Amino acid sequence: MNWLMALTGLGVGTVVGMTGMGGGALMTPILVLFFNVNPLTAVSNDLVASAVMKPVGAGVHLRHGTVNKRLVYWLMAGSVPAAFGGVLLAKWLGSGEDVEHVIKTALGVALLIAAGSLVAKAYLQMRERVQGKKVSDDGALSIRIKPLPTVIIGIVGGVVVGMTSVGSGSLMIIALLALYPTLNASSLVGTDLVQAVPLVMSAALAHILFGDFEFGMTASLLIGSIPGVYLGARFSSRVKGGLVRKVLTVVLVASGLQLLGVPIPATAVIVGLAIVLGPIGWMWARKLNGLPAVAKVEAREVEAREGAVSQ
Repeated sequence: MNWLMALTGLGVGTVVGMTGMGGGALMTPILVLFFNVNPLTAVSNDLVASAVMKPVGAGVHLRHGTVNKRLVYWLMAGSVPAAFGGVLLAKWLGSGEDVEHVIKTALGVALLIAAGSLVAKAYLQMRERVQGKKVSDDGALSIRIKPLPTVIIGIVGGVVVGMTSVGSGSLMIIALLALYPTLNASSLVGTDLVQAVPLVMSAALAHILFGDFEFGMTASLLIGSIPGVYLGARFSSRVKGGLVRKVLTVVLVASGLQLLGVPIPATAVIVGLAIVLGPIGWMWARKLNGLPAVAKVEAREVEAREGAVSQ
């Protein structure tokens, strides 16, 4: 039993419980960068752990009725077999430093896109609030399904998840947002989270059969992550979701750049610029949408609503 990994699982699980994101996007790079775990091994064990954590959040959205089941079916048609195939593709590439480099590069790119998806989701929520959208569940869930593009999104997302463990809660949300712009934020997150359950289970099964799954490592991660998800969900309404997402975005950018081999000084400069310029860009976006540049009286109420939507 590795208690340091268990503590890491506790921290990552808490973030997942509070925000609904961060599982593969945090756990895999932590295992690679800080525990010196082989990239494929890190992906294998993270996916098996995620297969246990994902149903927790999915059950919440199913109970709240924020899931478009028809959309889930079409996504699964592409993502479930593609996730299994993504694992086989990673194994087909073989082993050695060249393959490790390919997987680390793919993971780094996925993390940077995941960071962008957090910003996109926050902007979507702000626009819905400004426009006063009160889309009923029936209206949100009765959108016209586009089968072929939806299946393609599932296939691409499935392959990426199978190879990197990242994408089920970030890359696919961006694609769905572009394809179904009228789908409100809560239904977008709920639909993506529910389809991610069979997707991650398919990838996890393939990694157990053909990957570098290690029972001891996964057990250590789950011992921490399962209570972490529970605690995060319990405290999600008390912690400012916006603050957590900002920190998570910075961490994803820094991790992605390191996995891509960017020197530490350059990474520090890029992250520093993001920390300085990010708030300026957000104030500009608020003004474009008719809001004051800096939230004042409504800040606490807005954070509470946005935190609730992200679950």
